[in-house]
Amino acid sequence: MSVRVERAIAAPEASRANWKPSAATRGLDRRLAPERVAGKAQLAIAREMQAVAMVKERADFEMVADGVYWLERAGVNCYLIRADDKLVLVDAGLPRTWTHLVSALRSFGATPADLDGVVLTHGHFDHVGMCERLAREHRVPIHVHPRDQELARHPYRYPHEASRLLYPVRYPKSIPILAGMAAGGALRIKGVDALPDVEPGVSLPVAGGLTPMWSPGHTRGHCGFHLGKMGILFSGDALVTLDPYTGRRGPRVVARAATADSTKALTMLDVYAATRATLVLPGHGAPYHGDVREAVEAARAAGVD
Repeated sequence: MSVRVERAIAAPEASRANWKPSAATRGLDRRLAPERVAGKAQLAIAREMQAVAMVKERADFEMVADGVYWLERAGVNCYLIRADDKLVLVDAGLPRTWTHLVSALRSFGATPADLDGVVLTHGHFDHVGMCERLAREHRVPIHVHPRDQELARHPYRYPHEASRLLYPVRYPKSIPILAGMAAGGALRIKGVDALPDVEPGVSLPVAGGLTPMWSPGHTRGHCGFHLGKMGILFSGDALVTLDPYTGRRGPRVVARAATADSTKALTMLDVYAATRATLVLPGHGAPYHGDVREAVEAARAAGVD
């Protein structure tokens, strides 16, 4: 089962005493050693980044509903669905989520080549991280809304309302999250030629009947996916419980640093509320167990940073 970042940061030092960093993170530990970091604020950030590195190595996958598996790396989520003799991935996380995917598939005797497809909530870099490899090595089809097809090809080229540069300064809690994403491969993601065949309201013939819910605002072609018979909503980045650009938690929309139209993003939450889902699986942050309408109300109350 996964160990979450927030739990690791909050845990007593004794509970982490037996953790042994790998060669990949020992360098990070040396660079962030207290004697090398000046100032209380910088030291606090360093400790959080060390906790992120620790959790990044421990995290694997977690079953959050019957046949639905949560894969997380550095606060970036994707979900594996096993239903009706099909295997479908909702979003494709970061490149280094690959080991989590392989581990989850291996748990029931499958491999990446057995995936029937990837459905993308949108085309941002942190949601297409494994797509190119899946398509190239295993010929797994990738599906996206037509308005995000070009974004999936060029996942770093996207409109946003505010400059990203000042966010780590204004919101220092975002620094360890963004650093963890970079360590997960966020800076070297290749685009993918996705099939532009995700049609809002038309159930996909996979994974028990996923229904795309068009929710533009974060991107022009953003879609959530509703698994009605299970009361599950895969909300992508239209509704998250962790904003990686601010470090703030709880239901919200992602900051203007990565959102094309925040006004529309807040308005389109009505589409999600109408599903009356009881489990929300976001693109960032922990699952939300409860009425999606309450999550939508909380997100609107939180506003947009």
